[in-house]
Amino acid sequence: MSFADLSIMDYLSRIVDIFLVWYVIYKLLMIIRGTKAVQLLKGIFVIIIARFVSEYLNLYTLSWILENAITWGFLGIIIIFQPELRRALEQLGRGSIFTRGGIQEEEELKQRVTAITDAISYMAKRRIGALISIERDTGMGDYIETGIPLQSKLTSQLLINIFIPNTPLHDGAVIIQKDQIAAAACYLPLSESPFISKELGTRHRAAVGVSEVTDALTIVVSEETGHVSVTQNGELFRDLTSEEFQEFLEKELAKQTSSTLWKRKGKKQNG
Repeated sequence: MSFADLSIMDYLSRIVDIFLVWYVIYKLLMIIRGTKAVQLLKGIFVIIIARFVSEYLNLYTLSWILENAITWGFLGIIIIFQPELRRALEQLGRGSIFTRGGIQEEEELKQRVTAITDAISYMAKRRIGALISIERDTGMGDYIETGIPLQSKLTSQLLINIFIPNTPLHDGAVIIQKDQIAAAACYLPLSESPFISKELGTRHRAAVGVSEVTDALTIVVSEETGHVSVTQNGELFRDLTSEEFQEFLEKELAKQTSSTLWKRKGKKQNG
């Protein structure tokens, strides 16, 4: 059938078909991002490319091995990606694989901001040291695996309790995914930047470090001074007031791109 024979409905059905396939692939990539499955996926692409190259160069033995590896590899993919497939099916069952309504998202945003702001305010007043990293587009699965998994609902009470001194989870970072505390006592990469002030400790260096390799928003409460700092994109914003921090958090979690005000208000330090 030529394109001239296609009706308007045929065109529309093909457009919808392509869009749905693209959307499913996009959602699958979002589910596995930041996990070890990404590296496995890269390995699969390498095998597929090697298969075509070997066939083109008439490398019969290698081509036969790769062809069988691909043929039986689908069963292996199901086994290897079992956690990601299960997560996708769970999201599909909850109906969360599709975009939720704006009102619900706005309400969830308010709850997250309130929980984090209340916890930070409480710890800052009492000089309780804290390190909290909020996952955004770049997955933080590798860092979550270094800590103690929680997968608990995000509340100010739980955040405060985690960082109470001399408790099992107070050392390390808490990583937040959406409205959940994914893990505590996580290890974050330390920045090697020579521009970080010597008066800042390991928490600040870890916060800058993770902001250099991800787009996470990381919050630090100083144990010595009670000052609140935030890092993102390799930049450190120090000594934010309670109001500045709350407004900053609201804007960033709402994915608003403007940060000029905070570069002027905060004491910016390049990482």
